[in-house]
Amino acid sequence: MSSIIATTAIRGRFLDIKNTVAQAREIHDQVRYIEDGLLIIKNGIIQWFGSWQEGQQQLPEGLHVTHYPEQLIIPGMIDTHIHFPQTEMVGAYGEQLLEWLNTYTFPTEIQFQDPAYSQKMAQFFIQELLKNGTTTALVFCTVHPASVEALFEAATAQNMRLIAGKVLMDRHAPEALTDTAESAYSDSKALIEKWHGKGRNLYAITPRFAPTSTPEQLEKAGQLKAEYPDVYVHTHLSENKNEIAWVKELFPEREGYLDVYHHYGLTGAKSVFAHCVHLEEGEWDCMHQTDSAIAFCPTSNLFLGSGLFPLKKAWDKGVKVGLGTDIGAGTSFNQLQTLNEAYKVQQLQGEKLSAFESLYHATLGGAKALSLDDRLGNFNVGKEADFVVLDLNATALQQLRQSRAKNIEDTFFALTMLGDDRNIAATYVYGQAVYVKAQ
Repeated sequence: MSSIIATTAIRGRFLDIKNTVAQAREIHDQVRYIEDGLLIIKNGIIQWFGSWQEGQQQLPEGLHVTHYPEQLIIPGMIDTHIHFPQTEMVGAYGEQLLEWLNTYTFPTEIQFQDPAYSQKMAQFFIQELLKNGTTTALVFCTVHPASVEALFEAATAQNMRLIAGKVLMDRHAPEALTDTAESAYSDSKALIEKWHGKGRNLYAITPRFAPTSTPEQLEKAGQLKAEYPDVYVHTHLSENKNEIAWVKELFPEREGYLDVYHHYGLTGAKSVFAHCVHLEEGEWDCMHQTDSAIAFCPTSNLFLGSGLFPLKKAWDKGVKVGLGTDIGAGTSFNQLQTLNEAYKVQQLQGEKLSAFESLYHATLGGAKALSLDDRLGNFNVGKEADFVVLDLNATALQQLRQSRAKNIEDTFFALTMLGDDRNIAATYVYGQAVYVKAQ
């Protein structure tokens, strides 16, 4: 762990969402904007938050206050679905999901059998998250335990809260990328024992998707979840229509795609299913009843031509949703760019995505999807101090647009439409600056 300075104080403009909500229309009432605010952090935890005027007397004598007078400070952004081994294959041309996996993904992931390669890519990946303002992520590794070790080591060096796991895949993939039902179980068990709950690391049981796991392997995954109920489950669901048809061929005895996972005990409050573009009505009900979560990945769904995620349906059905970049089918590490695409996905369905709902999905809503909203997602006292300092005027066009902004809602909306990694002035993890943009 990196050393922690006891007390840190940050002054500036703060924007967050105070509480989780059951409906999008409730978000507006939970918005908290402090034009001149103060955040006091002790040993990585928020000790005090409020206006500068009220907070000055809370400051220990002689404590340096870091002041960001022009920027906007929001909670650290949360990525609920991303593949670290696919970092180098972002923007691979011309295929939909199943062809894309065979043509690009599997050959790339084979390289991660080399621990040194895994370490190099893990360090690049963590730095890329931080320079984009992402402070927590739920991450796919590869089938190789070394890829998981490398990622947790790189995250631990930054004191980052990260959830990750070894991919389980014992069929329909190159031999160099497959395990067995038994080795998947024993390797995952060893990794859980070593990493889950150590520092800020958390573990996810990670079947790639139903077609690449035999029933025997899914049974072993369910056994792991029963033995370690506190760990996560992270997989893909109903991304692509050909994929759904394949699942129905492979598991004819099950009612549908989600029922495959549900049958093996893999749904639940800490189960996160990426995509869910084409869920059937009964599957929406099962997601709600089991308190399972969805990772909405707009840049990926558009890039692979998978379809438009029905976000309004998720609200109507009471299903938790977080935002995912889904690198490398997704095309940006940046959650501002991801929100830009999410807005357009909603527009194409005749729906609106407000600025504050966008903020919610990228922060507190993402934390709720990961069952971490008691620890992350806003500036409430007692939470872990992960946050991002945003430069609102990183380009000439942004500066012009922001000069016309009517209020903080308009300001943040314009940022989500025009923003990218250039807008990340600084990223703080556990109260410490881990990335500062070069001037």
